[in-house]
Amino acid sequence: MAADPYSTLGVARGAGEKDIKSAYRKLAKELHPDRNKDNPKASERFSDVTRAYDLLSDKDKRARFDRGEIDADGNPMGFGGGPGGGGFGGGGFGGQRGYRTEGFDSEGADFGDILSSMFGGGGGGGSPFGNRGRGAPKGASVQYRLGVGLHDAATLAAQRITLSDGKTIDLKLPPGVEEGTQMRLSGKGEQGPGGAGDAIVIIQILPHPFFRQDGDNIRLDLPITLDEAIHGAKVKAPTVDGAVMLTVAPGSGSGKTLRLKGRGMTRKDGSRGDQLVTLQIDLPELDAELVQRLDGWRDTRPLRARLGV
Repeated sequence: MAADPYSTLGVARGAGEKDIKSAYRKLAKELHPDRNKDNPKASERFSDVTRAYDLLSDKDKRARFDRGEIDADGNPMGFGGGPGGGGFGGGGFGGQRGYRTEGFDSEGADFGDILSSMFGGGGGGGSPFGNRGRGAPKGASVQYRLGVGLHDAATLAAQRITLSDGKTIDLKLPPGVEEGTQMRLSGKGEQGPGGAGDAIVIIQILPHPFFRQDGDNIRLDLPITLDEAIHGAKVKAPTVDGAVMLTVAPGSGSGKTLRLKGRGMTRKDGSRGDQLVTLQIDLPELDAELVQRLDGWRDTRPLRARLGV
């Protein structure tokens, strides 16, 4: 039987949801397998902390545990009592187990809860040998939430993920990946009498500092100088595939949008959307020289008339 979940997280029985979550996050970062590769005890402790948090973060399970209806593993208390008991001290093969891990993007930035697991059903219940005629049940599936940067989602860059057994794999993103895409990794879940279950990876697209997704396209606001807008210029523009030189035509104003073909998101058929670059004139600070240059010149266009004033 697992240790008392409150003791495992180091919180009082009356602790609120915020305190429980805060305690878990602190311990998870400290014990994360990526930071303790040569310390198997830390990995074991990490799993214990995760299991404790998953029980206490579920209001129904926490209430049942506090009433003594289930143990720290979520199994019914007492000999043969309730589903999953099966006369084997409440263990059976129906108990749900899971694993949470802190996520890292492709450049190593810590995104906290970007990569966290959820839990799948454990099969079993009743007999430890599963349903007759259907073979021994497989282990539970384990779900992970993987944060993927917009840059990586567009180019299908491989993502590194650490599984519940401590193994790290490089995950190849499928064409057309989007928010909520689910990827199944066969045999990468919990072990069971009939073999391992699956790992289900749910993709979350993370925001980018200056790129914005617009369907299959990617949008970018690009600042240009007043001189470049008036006289035209070749300017460097970032794309998810690397910087390119963009031609700004003379007389370009703020709001003008230029299209870069094939620089957007990867579609399911392998083709790419476009990047839409919107020019934004960045006016210089007002100084005496600029005032002198503009002295005597007035823009006489009736712009206010367009607003009906």
